[in-house]
Amino acid sequence: MSLELGRRAVHATGAGLPALWLLGAPWWIVQLLLAVALAVALVLEYLRLVVGLDHWVYRKLTRPYEDDSVAGYALYMVSMAAVGFVFVPSIAVPGMLMLALGDPFSGMLGSGEVGGWKAPDVLAATFGFCFLLAAPFTVSTAGVAVGALAAAVGALGSTVADGATPVVAGYVIDDNLTIPPAACLGITLVYFATGIPVEFAFPF
Repeated sequence: MSLELGRRAVHATGAGLPALWLLGAPWWIVQLLLAVALAVALVLEYLRLVVGLDHWVYRKLTRPYEDDSVAGYALYMVSMAAVGFVFVPSIAVPGMLMLALGDPFSGMLGSGEVGGWKAPDVLAATFGFCFLLAAPFTVSTAGVAVGALAAAVGALGSTVADGATPVVAGYVIDDNLTIPPAACLGITLVYFATGIPVEFAFPF
């Protein structure tokens, strides 16, 4: 297996966390596992960036532009944990799946240059795939019309986050950090706009 295929395979294993909920596990179990995985990732990044320990996870899963910044696998866990602790499962799970499965799906079709966009056909295919990932959850929550709109807006947010690789102040904005929040916020905004009650994982 090539290094790139290996990265995508590892990426897809993140779908196992929301899959636990789909198989009947309580959401707090998923949240606990997210917290543990996030803590491990942050410790590994501290050891690499501050202590200088070049660990095997970094050598296997990162790209050259991550040498002096927080690596993508850690940002992956930050965004997964963030949506898992803010949104209820019916909103969080689509965002998680778009990162875990939609991102590697898009990567297999083509990649864009840092600071640019992926090709239009890749963006279109990514949107369609992410829509299919979200629709079962949004339609069951809000009905066909609003659910389809929510899935489309969530998929659009994910597609934009995945398709663009902006550079801000010299740092590449990694889609591992932006895909789940963009998707979940898109779904939530449609629910708010159409009067669908929105609950969060923890009361505010």
